[in-house]
Amino acid sequence: MAAGDVFVHLFEWKWTDVAAECETVLGPYGYDAVQVSPPQEHIVLGTHPWWVRYQPVSYSIDQSRSGTRAEFEQMVSRCAAAGVDIYVDAVINHMTAGAGTGSNGTTYSKYDYPGLYGQSDFHSACAVDDYQDEADVQDCELLGLADLDTGSSAVQAKIADYLVGLVELGVAGFRIDAAKHIQPVELDGIIDRVNAGANAAGRARPFIFAEVIDYGNDAVRARDYYGLGYGSGGASDITEFIYKGVGDKFAGLGSQRPADLETFSASSWGLMPADKAVVFIDNHDTQRDGGLTYRADEAYRLANVWMLAQPYGYPKVMSSYGFSARDQGPPSDGSGATQDVSCAPSIEDAATGDWACEHRDPAIAAMVEFRSATAGQAVTGWWDDGTWAVAFSRGDRGFVALSLAESPVTVDVATPVAPGNYCDLITGGLVGGACAGRSVIVGADGRVQVELASGEAVAIHTGTRL
Repeated sequence: MAAGDVFVHLFEWKWTDVAAECETVLGPYGYDAVQVSPPQEHIVLGTHPWWVRYQPVSYSIDQSRSGTRAEFEQMVSRCAAAGVDIYVDAVINHMTAGAGTGSNGTTYSKYDYPGLYGQSDFHSACAVDDYQDEADVQDCELLGLADLDTGSSAVQAKIADYLVGLVELGVAGFRIDAAKHIQPVELDGIIDRVNAGANAAGRARPFIFAEVIDYGNDAVRARDYYGLGYGSGGASDITEFIYKGVGDKFAGLGSQRPADLETFSASSWGLMPADKAVVFIDNHDTQRDGGLTYRADEAYRLANVWMLAQPYGYPKVMSSYGFSARDQGPPSDGSGATQDVSCAPSIEDAATGDWACEHRDPAIAAMVEFRSATAGQAVTGWWDDGTWAVAFSRGDRGFVALSLAESPVTVDVATPVAPGNYCDLITGGLVGGACAGRSVIVGADGRVQVELASGEAVAIHTGTRL
């Protein structure tokens, strides 16, 4: 990815809906890529929980909850035509925790997947129960899931064949699910095979980011995975879970406030280098584990505005659905068939069973353009009111201010952005030579003054100047 890029996770969307979204929303707004749910054949349960997608039965993509192989291929092609890459969520650490019939009709049992894996392809059955023991974490069964022997050349080849097949269809990248539970040297071996297969097929090496949950307390650390793919000419990023603490500031957790972010940096927060980090306010797991979500309305919206206004990392915007129980699957009919996407009018209106579509929120979507327009510029000229309101510039290319204060706040601060009349992106930007929404003036003295009500934000960049 390039500096200024942003991608979105369309969690549990059907392939046909993803394709349409690329054409009508993601491409026009400038989203670089979309992460889609695991496409491989998965288990089927009568309660239709979201996590069935994370128990593979085979590597066939002929039929999953998101649709058929033909629909998947059309999605990849249509999104590419709209300038949007597809990142596949790749579940390669394990298979299932039980027996049954998969989404494409394959009958399986734990450790026996016809034509794919048998007992000898798995680690011995032990449970992950000690996160201070590296071998326990990486070679035992996570949540009772059959743990693949990813050190086996035969297993590596089968996983690589699956991923290379997706690259040949035009898939541009992968999220490696549960990467923390795969030894780095073994995962690197798989990625090297994928890169070689991509080269042989005349395709670009895929962008890869590994899910490594690292809060600094476990034996397995994110830094253990920094070199993935380098030996075969590729590169990889890592999920930076500490970054979700940004959301705690906007949620006002304890005594935390947005003004605390004045000291935000990789070194002060103990974050990985910016060029390695995939960052997010929430993902499909943290939503279910007490993290900030769309339910926080204005706090959630402004946390995403702040993330996209900053230069750190490669940001992922979450797009989810309303749920009232942790295991609840996507909006579906009585048979469990996922419904077509029909977005709630706003994140405030998203209820249980609705598609929340956070990525379409006008403030969040507008900031995709802001991040691109200010790429390469550092944060300068920080201002805050001591608690809930903050403002800063991105060099001489952009300026953003936001507030969650209960009463109106007046921001009055110097900015390197050239004097002039600008159109606020969040309320519509510059359209047809005029402001579609709010006008923001940078005075001849280099100062910008705006009044913000609670939950409001403004963002300007050099391309929004009248």
